[in-house]
Amino acid sequence: MKPIFGALALSLLALSTAFHAAGGELRRDGDHADFVRDGKTVFTYNLRPPPNSGLPVEAGSYFHPLRTPSGVVVTDFVPSDHRHHRGLFLAWVETHGAKDGDFWGWGALAPIKDRRIVNRSLESRRDGFRARNDWVADDQVILEETLTTATRLVHGVTVLDLDYRFVPRADTTLSRVAFSGFCLRVRKDGDLRFLDASGLVTRPNPVYNKPETDWPDARWYAAEQTLSDGKQIGAAVFTHPSNPPTLWHNHREVRMINPCIVATGPVTLRKGHELRLRYRVATFDGPAPVAVLNELAGDWK
Repeated sequence: MKPIFGALALSLLALSTAFHAAGGELRRDGDHADFVRDGKTVFTYNLRPPPNSGLPVEAGSYFHPLRTPSGVVVTDFVPSDHRHHRGLFLAWVETHGAKDGDFWGWGALAPIKDRRIVNRSLESRRDGFRARNDWVADDQVILEETLTTATRLVHGVTVLDLDYRFVPRADTTLSRVAFSGFCLRVRKDGDLRFLDASGLVTRPNPVYNKPETDWPDARWYAAEQTLSDGKQIGAAVFTHPSNPPTLWHNHREVRMINPCIVATGPVTLRKGHELRLRYRVATFDGPAPVAVLNELAGDWK
């Protein structure tokens, strides 16, 4: 175990705490925290990957499992086809600054060795939590991340709002690639359809090394699945109007929804200046409730 994790791991393993929040309860146990409402776990936030997970980067700050209102798991973790995918997460494929790094875990464009996302603190807030995470390369902090979350139930849909704030320790460039940043990886079993505000999306899958093939910007895209037992479930990802220009790397075979701010071009983060990114995720049982999803997009200003 690297020194940066030594004391942190010991303190986390010894910790089991329940934080009460309006509408739910945040239960922290070791390396993860569960948000529970009415006795049901809504999501699990992982501060650190479990031992021997197979994840190619030791990066925490991801959600898995993420569940529908009835409790069905939506997300996938370290699937055999893309072992760097980890439920619902935010990481960049290629960063250049004081230290270069691939915190996504692909490993083709920048180093993944000794690149970590390390949790520093977790505090309960109304309907969610606030986490402080450091992005570390060779034991040097590259980015400071603050993530604030809030969750609620709206018209039978579970809504999770995520507010990310990043402050770089030095000027840092996020290189242009087709996929990177905020990503929802859904489960592999069952069929899958993508929808947007107008209904079924039939455009072809984007190409991993051609950003120009990504899908056009939209307030939301959803993945709707019919599982082998006949249950229908799904999840939608929304991007906030204040986010940078975005293209979407949504791929049916890879089972991912990825609003990618670096698909249109590189993004430069200036030392000490904050980058704020806001995303909303909605999970549902049954067919995608397009009218509800449109309402959730329209009232998010």
